[in-house]
Amino acid sequence: MITNTELERKGDLFPSEITNYEKNVDVLNFVTKNGVALQVTILRDSVLRFRYATTGIFGNDFSYAITKYASRGYNKLEISEDNDHYIITTAKLICKIDKTDLKKSIYDAADETLISQDELGFHWEESYQYGGDIVKMSKVSPDGESFYGLGDKPVHLNLKGKRFENWVTDSYAYGKDTDPIYKTIPFYIGLHHKKAYGIFFDNTFRSFFDFAHERRHITSFWAQGGEMNYYFIYGPEMSDVVANYTDLTGKPHQLPPLWALGYHQCKWSYYPESKVREITTKFRELKIPCDAIYLDIDYMDGFRCFTWDSKHFPNPKKMVKELEEDGFKTVVIIDPGIKIDMDYDVFREALEKDYFCKRADGPYMKGKVWPGECYFPDFTNPEVREWWANLYKELVEEIGVRGVWNDMNEPAVMEVPGKTFPDDVRHDYDGNPCSHRKAHNVYGMQMARATYQGLKKFAYPKRPFAITRAAYSGTQRYTSSWTGDNVATWEHLWIANVQAQRMSMSGFSFIGSDIGGFAEQPNGELYTRWIQLGVFHPFCRTHSSGDHGDQEPWAFDEDVTDIVRKFIEIRYQLLPYLYTSFWQYADEGIPMLKSLVLYDQEDSQTHFRTDEFVVGDHILVCPIQEPNAKGRRMYIPRGKWYNFWNDEIVTGGKEQWVDADIDKLPIFIKEGAIIPKYPIQQYVGEKEIEQLTLDVFYKKGKENSTVFEDAHDGYDYIKGRYSLRNFKLTGKTNELIIQQYKSGKYITAYNTFKIELHGLPFKIFKIQIDNEEALFDDVRVNGDNTLVVTKDFSELHIIGE
Repeated sequence: MITNTELERKGDLFPSEITNYEKNVDVLNFVTKNGVALQVTILRDSVLRFRYATTGIFGNDFSYAITKYASRGYNKLEISEDNDHYIITTAKLICKIDKTDLKKSIYDAADETLISQDELGFHWEESYQYGGDIVKMSKVSPDGESFYGLGDKPVHLNLKGKRFENWVTDSYAYGKDTDPIYKTIPFYIGLHHKKAYGIFFDNTFRSFFDFAHERRHITSFWAQGGEMNYYFIYGPEMSDVVANYTDLTGKPHQLPPLWALGYHQCKWSYYPESKVREITTKFRELKIPCDAIYLDIDYMDGFRCFTWDSKHFPNPKKMVKELEEDGFKTVVIIDPGIKIDMDYDVFREALEKDYFCKRADGPYMKGKVWPGECYFPDFTNPEVREWWANLYKELVEEIGVRGVWNDMNEPAVMEVPGKTFPDDVRHDYDGNPCSHRKAHNVYGMQMARATYQGLKKFAYPKRPFAITRAAYSGTQRYTSSWTGDNVATWEHLWIANVQAQRMSMSGFSFIGSDIGGFAEQPNGELYTRWIQLGVFHPFCRTHSSGDHGDQEPWAFDEDVTDIVRKFIEIRYQLLPYLYTSFWQYADEGIPMLKSLVLYDQEDSQTHFRTDEFVVGDHILVCPIQEPNAKGRRMYIPRGKWYNFWNDEIVTGGKEQWVDADIDKLPIFIKEGAIIPKYPIQQYVGEKEIEQLTLDVFYKKGKENSTVFEDAHDGYDYIKGRYSLRNFKLTGKTNELIIQQYKSGKYITAYNTFKIELHGLPFKIFKIQIDNEEALFDDVRVNGDNTLVVTKDFSELHIIGE
């Protein structure tokens, strides 16, 4: 690893004074006396791109991370200069570039506060071993600055004082502070003086980040090849930084089917078919909701991808169909290693078409994984991706599999140094040929992309559902993910919590962990506490290794089963809330999970909190992360919150004790929230939704809430066939007003809302609907402060005595 000390050594090279400057609309080019080029692109008022070339010549501008749908455009762009600087001014930023050395200072245009300042700035070291450069950037870190992001790092949410490596790595049974692990997301958020910015270092080589680790007031990032190419993203709100980064690297291409947000059950491995049916039957017998059952590598014939073991699964199409009839969607695993076997059609076709990765001098990249000796497709070749996508025809279109889970795609290789491909393996890289040094971090992403394309093609008119273990920035466009091979320990329950929060603030919200732990065996208490956390993660799946016993909801004792059922039922009631949160993520880039610092960055008490998080806009959750706990101290954000279990109102802005025995979890609802709920179902679609429940939490003041619904699958919502309801709640001393603004062409099956009023400080005397007084019989007011009203009201006015 290169240290900061090495970043300052005498062999490093630096830009000299600027000798040439050109402007082409919103692209500025600077060239220095010693041939260094800086290209600045103004993408938006708050997004600037900085790209350096040490020879004055830029390579092909290609990125797997940046989406073609990224927003462009700005309200203001002025270029000026003084004696010492070139000055770029937008509506949000002022960027000053020093004429003597290309160092940059970036200010908030509103008040000219300094946001980011280069220290050494850009510098580089020639790589004599591989050619090209080791590219480096260092910046000044002011007192009190905090750092967040960087994907799945299993460490404290605040990265201050730490250093990290980005190299996608198979990390079985990783622990707290293990680095690197499965994902490379070279994006971080800086926060100081209540203002947030982000930096996305779009470089796929092995890279490093130092957050004032070696030198207290310096942060730096560098890579072992490629360009110094990064994006500066300004807030000043963290939520805006994350949304703009997500816009840049891509939002999910479509919503998931609603069942994908249900509860899923997985194990390495459920086989033969009789075991699969035993598990699914038990779910229905015990009335524990579940939407998906997973098949790990043992469903295959000798671990050959796209095959079935005819002994264990003699009629997969019939099995998948019958499982579907019982509400279970079948999800299967597919790995990248293709067994070397001339009698295996997939291998033979890829060999004939020259689709496998090769070493530098021509031999195929050969490595051992589950099938034995394998070759590996080059997923950075678009022709290979198309071929791979078409391999899903039988699995998805003919057999009826509903989802695919890509594993081992770091790529993981057994029994070799580094557990992955050697550096000299060659890749097409979409027409930009390179070595594995450059392609390694995107290999899993491109496999997931090809899988997504196949699912989208053959699942149509249903929506695709894919999962990947490895990822680079932008992978969220195609797939969901989980946090890899964790362990059944209390420490890993904490890790799962921070990883899901960090992934969400890194643009990747569709994330979860292996509930209960993959390796080793949880006791009933740990499994219960993990379920309580997991039902509030966007991807909710129990997964475990077959080497360590059973891990189904009924595998412990009856008390555990009953509590687990209760919490899974809560998730199914909250599906419309979670689905709305996903729509906000896909539409605006808003994270589904919000760490407290993301929720309220102005409160400095949130900057080092790891446990508490907000789901969507209005639900606060804090897991219990130690054994034998009857509750815990937690930080309640500023404002007033309702205890989910008893409607007790608490005032936040401080840490306080919350009771939570084994059958409870600290859950709070923000005052003024309107939470949509479905009836409990054993699987999505089991029941027609005949009435939508709205839990309304009184607030003296105003609050907005949203409910998004559609057909829960298919693409009609893209054509406007959705129902979007925006509610505005206004509470006064003796009245409550709920206004509804509806858009979209989708007509829900239900015609009424059941409104459950929480914390109403007065007795209902009169109700007006759309300025007309309603008879109590018309709205069916009950003694427990519930009422039933038509779903299409514009204004509901509840007046007290």
